[in-house]
Amino acid sequence: MRVLVSGASIAGPVLAYWLNRHGFDVTVVERTPAPRRTGGHAVDLFRPAMTVSEQMGVLPLIEERATGTHRMTVRQEGVRKPVRVDLSKIFGAASDRHVEVMRDDLSEIYYDATRDDVEYVFDDSIAEIPPEGEVRFENGAPRRFDLVVGADGLHSTVRRLVFGDESRFSTFIGAHFGVLSLPNFTGLDGELLLHVGVGRTVGMYGERHLGDARALFLFRSERALKVHHHDVPRQKELLRSAFQGMHAEVDRWLDELDRTPAFYFDSITQIRMDTWSRGRVTLVGDAAHCPGPAVGGSTTLAVVGAYVLAGELARADGDHTVAFPAYERVMAEYVRAGRASALSAAKTLIPTSRLGVRGLAQGARLISALPAGPARTLLRLTTKSARLYNSMTIDDYAPAGRSR
Repeated sequence: MRVLVSGASIAGPVLAYWLNRHGFDVTVVERTPAPRRTGGHAVDLFRPAMTVSEQMGVLPLIEERATGTHRMTVRQEGVRKPVRVDLSKIFGAASDRHVEVMRDDLSEIYYDATRDDVEYVFDDSIAEIPPEGEVRFENGAPRRFDLVVGADGLHSTVRRLVFGDESRFSTFIGAHFGVLSLPNFTGLDGELLLHVGVGRTVGMYGERHLGDARALFLFRSERALKVHHHDVPRQKELLRSAFQGMHAEVDRWLDELDRTPAFYFDSITQIRMDTWSRGRVTLVGDAAHCPGPAVGGSTTLAVVGAYVLAGELARADGDHTVAFPAYERVMAEYVRAGRASALSAAKTLIPTSRLGVRGLAQGARLISALPAGPARTLLRLTTKSARLYNSMTIDDYAPAGRSR
């Protein structure tokens, strides 16, 4: 059975790996000319995604690429004295198994695990998906596939072609974010510098393997700003407007906007769909159920969802009328919980009041100061994400003797 997967970031390569292991013939098409190598931004893998990665034989590589961020300095806008936080304590309290890694590093690891067994077609995109018949591409010749999977992210082409315009499924949750690469001015090594104000938060962290740093900007707005996701000059203008004057250090980071080699900006939105499947087409990862980029744990959901989809297709011997509904049933509860977790995280990370700003800083310091047991209890009581990701359980779909 031939399966076409659109998207070679996270969910796409993980899905391709497991489909191949289950005996499917897989092709992955990716719009970019080559695998991304700029590093991206830091993402979290929690226990179930680490288990899937371990079964793929790539967990040691992921742990080698871990960012190594273990401490944080928090500066509250208008307050001179910073707060020092032990991040390793917070991570340990939040999850019994966790790693932070740069998104593009993770994508590269998953791609390398599949490139010898899976066909990758770069610099192309799906143009048309007939209910039956050949799939048409922007550049390549039409080809016939039995199933098509959209693993092409928040602004999914497959979702648009099969289900309709993104606006039908996208729900703005009150904030925007931007990420840029910049020089590691202060030689950050394992430290996150965080500035928090009412309605805006920005952090800079170093990445031990790349030799530079990343700055992540988060800010609130009453409604989604009217800017196309490819209009980079306008995006940079909006970011400057939101953060200029927050702190001299932040202004220095903003100065790098015109020189940065890598920049990304988007609204923080959730994808909410009643079903992710139609006919022989289904969606996985952010294309199906993004809980909110930068706040929602979407990477773990993408890895787990890809593993479950491949497993259910194998169980059903490729019968998508059985496998697709089963896949959605398995993931539905976690997707709903992920949305609620993202809403909670956004409120915490981007405070709406001075009390919230102070609470974020002092709460982090309290958790990092407590012994591991009480810290874990407090974090579970105050965050939905810790409860969600520690409670996720999935069946073992790995084919006997086929994992690497």
